[in-house]
Amino acid sequence: MLGPTKRRPTPHIYSAEQIDQLLSAAAKLKPTDGLKPHTYVTLFGLLACTGMRISEALSLTPENIDFENGVITIEHTKFHKSRMVPILSSTVKALQNYYAKRRSHCPLASTTALFINDKAAPINYRMALWVFMKIRTTLGWTSGTFRRLPTIHCLRHTFAVRRLLQWYEDGADVNHKILSLSTYLGHVEVTDTYWYLTAVPELLSIISNRFEKFAHQQGDLL
Repeated sequence: MLGPTKRRPTPHIYSAEQIDQLLSAAAKLKPTDGLKPHTYVTLFGLLACTGMRISEALSLTPENIDFENGVITIEHTKFHKSRMVPILSSTVKALQNYYAKRRSHCPLASTTALFINDKAAPINYRMALWVFMKIRTTLGWTSGTFRRLPTIHCLRHTFAVRRLLQWYEDGADVNHKILSLSTYLGHVEVTDTYWYLTAVPELLSIISNRFEKFAHQQGDLL
């Protein structure tokens, strides 16, 4: 009655196996003795374990990473806001290893960008997308095998969904936790984070079951 409403497409949620396949394929990029495999393994791995936007990752400089305290500072984000993203020690180690290889392969690099190619030029979105699509084809990830094709941005969706699923499984107060997740992801509106609860069948099923249980409890009280 009020006209068409904005509807987001259901995202592809990567399985742990699919993320392993993606990173394994990235590690085989040619030249295998160059910087390229290390760059894309680290880039895609960082997106998978932090849920940051690809634009945010490509804008990082070594100075944005506090290796000692395990914190990444993301500046001038999509909505012109900055935020701090805590990371696990394993992620810190992976970034340290990449930075060491970056300096070894391109000791005279003049760019401040963290992610660079073998010519010491910053990786841009078009480059990253081309490499991702090439890997996707190599892995046989086609529209014939997926309801929705995996994309780079789906790594962000996957991070958010897996975090929410884990909280539900742990019996955490998701309504309280979701505020932290919204801040971590850099969402301007918490409703953007709540969208994941209805975007993925696994989460929608949990919510439906909990509501059904709540309804029965309310019915017993009446």
